[in-house]
Amino acid sequence: LVLELNQVIIPTYGTVPDQQNLHTPEWADFDNKPDSLFFSDGQRRIDFVLVYEDESKKMTHKRSDRRKQKRKRQVYESNLINNGLQLEATRSVLDEKLIFVKVHAPWEVLCTYAEVMHIKLPLQPNDLKTRDSAFNWFSRLFRVDENIIKPEQEFFTAPFEKEHLSNFYIQDKDTFFNPATRSRIVHFILSRVEYATKNNVKKFGINKLLDAGIYKAAFPLHDSSFRHLSTDPDCPSERYLLYKEWAHPKNIFKLQPLDFIRKYYGEKIGIYFAWLGFYTNMLIVAAVVGVGCFLYGCLTKDNCTWSQEVCDPNIGGNIIMCPQCDKVCAYWNLTITCESSKKLCIFDSFGTLVFAVFMGIWVTLFLEFWKRRQAELEYEWDTVEYLEQEEQIRPEYEARCTRVVMNEITQQEEHVPYTACGKCMRMTFCTSAVLFWILLIIASVIGVIVYRLSVFLVFSATLSQHITGTQSAIRKYLTPQTATSITASIISFIVIMTLNIIYEKVAIMITDFELPRTQTDYENSLTTKMFLFQFVNYYSSCFYIAFFKGKFVGYPGNPVYWLGKYRNEECDPGGCLLELTTQLAIIVGGKAIWNNIQEVLLPWVKNLIGRYCAAARSEKIVPRWEHDYHLQPIGKLGLFYEYLEMVIQFGFVTLFVASFPLAPLLALINNMLEIRLDAWKMTTQFRRIVPQKAQDIGAWQPIMQGIAILAVVTNAMIIAFTSDMIPRLVYYWSFSVLPYGNHSSYTMKGYINNTLSIFNISDFKSESKPFPPLFVNQTTCRQVYRDFRYPPGHQHQYEHNIYYWHVIAAKLAFIIVMEHVIYFVKFIISYAIPDVSEKTKSKVKRERYLTQKLLHENDLKVVKKNMGKIADKIFKGVDSPFRPKAE
Repeated sequence: LVLELNQVIIPTYGTVPDQQNLHTPEWADFDNKPDSLFFSDGQRRIDFVLVYEDESKKMTHKRSDRRKQKRKRQVYESNLINNGLQLEATRSVLDEKLIFVKVHAPWEVLCTYAEVMHIKLPLQPNDLKTRDSAFNWFSRLFRVDENIIKPEQEFFTAPFEKEHLSNFYIQDKDTFFNPATRSRIVHFILSRVEYATKNNVKKFGINKLLDAGIYKAAFPLHDSSFRHLSTDPDCPSERYLLYKEWAHPKNIFKLQPLDFIRKYYGEKIGIYFAWLGFYTNMLIVAAVVGVGCFLYGCLTKDNCTWSQEVCDPNIGGNIIMCPQCDKVCAYWNLTITCESSKKLCIFDSFGTLVFAVFMGIWVTLFLEFWKRRQAELEYEWDTVEYLEQEEQIRPEYEARCTRVVMNEITQQEEHVPYTACGKCMRMTFCTSAVLFWILLIIASVIGVIVYRLSVFLVFSATLSQHITGTQSAIRKYLTPQTATSITASIISFIVIMTLNIIYEKVAIMITDFELPRTQTDYENSLTTKMFLFQFVNYYSSCFYIAFFKGKFVGYPGNPVYWLGKYRNEECDPGGCLLELTTQLAIIVGGKAIWNNIQEVLLPWVKNLIGRYCAAARSEKIVPRWEHDYHLQPIGKLGLFYEYLEMVIQFGFVTLFVASFPLAPLLALINNMLEIRLDAWKMTTQFRRIVPQKAQDIGAWQPIMQGIAILAVVTNAMIIAFTSDMIPRLVYYWSFSVLPYGNHSSYTMKGYINNTLSIFNISDFKSESKPFPPLFVNQTTCRQVYRDFRYPPGHQHQYEHNIYYWHVIAAKLAFIIVMEHVIYFVKFIISYAIPDVSEKTKSKVKRERYLTQKLLHENDLKVVKKNMGKIADKIFKGVDSPFRPKAE
């Protein structure tokens, strides 16, 4: 396609060797119209702005380097003019070193490239009748006032063709291509125009010129200030309306004007905010159920028999626990865990099980209903056949297309950047690099675990010495396990944030080397790599606490050691579930604060400093393009980090929700703010983004589906192995009554005494034997919390008893049953809810039928008209020679 474009549509594509033949932009002074979006003549619209620093005023480079940069820029601008674009240059009002080159695409250029890019444009107004939903009266309460932002008129559309220009709905040539489409076309040209040739390799594209510093910025213009309406009557002030009705905090409970967002920013931005809004709305249901389960835990915690036994001075007060580390740790009383056991009753209740099952079903409903919503947006926004028709090859890929191969399908030669062997080698290298960096992340996690093991000894030895007297109340809360957990979580968070910065650059380098063909392929490849990095980075510590910590510790007389030196870590006296909740709270909370500082506060501070410096320099009237230049650039990856942030949050909400039922509520509050913060920074702090097409949310869809499948397994395993629910149920139904128990009816009484194994103090090894016991008359201590072993003196002393094997069997059975039940329900839901609703299917079929009929009828009319003229000429030609003879 691009080769044909070079040969046919752009015959002048290439560098111009003679300096005298270079075309230069028109020069014009600023006309003191700050809100104007037009050239100095007031007729030609500014579709794009290029900014560079005058080479003659640069003092940072050598003269030869400045001359080379100037030459490349002049050649580039000359080729832009050769391609039909019109340029007008204006010197900056505030900084005389800056030059603004305004770009305008005339009608012929727009038509030519609209056909090349297969852009869909209106044929005629949509006359399909739409049925109002039964909930329209309710949703109308939360919609934007239609008198302020009017609903967009719907059209039947078709890929543009210059030959069928008369078929399209053209009322005004100036408005037929809206500003977003015009900017997209101009950016397409800017990305493919050449500026130099070196060693027979063409160098082209605005991105390379920006990277080389030849241009300082390239962006489309906002249409007005966000603070007030434009003073220019030809400017629609859509940015002001978006800020007022969408980005302003007062609209936090309003629905988003998605069609208007799509019109101003393009489909790619629109689909992101549509997805984020849909996800946030679905979180309302999950948050309500989660709060209900949390309140159930709060209301039933006082009836928690096993917690009452822990806090009872006659039961828990008489139970002495073995030290949790060698030598320096002391014996401790079970009543120390009273407060944590009460908290555990809130989260480790029957409501948690119900909520885990509910979330397994909720995530399926969310994904299935989003597919339906996405299909509706594809139809409404004309992206149903986008990938097949409009997706363009990346300029970076085109530049490497030097090898000629035979296409097996068309049997024609085509250019590719590498052979099949070269592609295989690239993929092998990229896969190896990804695995290497993932292993590096795991190594950092192991480092944090070693920190936990070593620091626990220090806290065990020092906390007991420094907390005395009136501070003894702190001992209940600031235990060695708690101190170790909090500090390790903070260090883990710092490591995560540091590694994120490194892995971002690594992932981009690997993807650039991989050389994907299209922008969609590039983003999907980068998304997969970054998510793998982030998944291991964010979730590995949570997986360790949930499924490994405290599971392989042995018993006091025979503990398990890491690296032959560090005694394996045990859970907090209240259990690992509370520690997992702490880890989640620190990571999720810290991540939200960090992201807001990085995404919102930093751009705001930079813009504030820029405005202050500009105001200090001058009180002059500043044009729209100079205002926009001083805003922050959106970055090459655009929405990538917004999606990544939300999908990581989605993972926390679904993967570990059994440990924290309030997670959906916190995510809901965060997302309600996130929508408005993203809208605020996009409309006020950033330059206008180049509008782009997008059919869906890309690789994030299968990633979320994978998370949804994994979430069922993780939540089932958290309930089975991390919580205390299964051991309690086994005791209640089997070991509280005969033949194993002494009670006549099912009860939880005696659970604590039954589940803490006994260990003889005299059986300690010399290298792990603690200091003399605090309780002088004590000869035994209780083993690790929730451990089930035969007592000393038994023929199988310290081996796992029958209770242990009953619990293991029950845990495995629970995981199998829960997984199969939820997966079966998920399968039924997925089958019952089609990805595309019948209503949308009918609309798509109806539009295709009417579009084909319209084009066919118009073509038929043209053919009939032309055939009629030809027939008249034929008959006239036939009659003339015979007429004299007839007479």
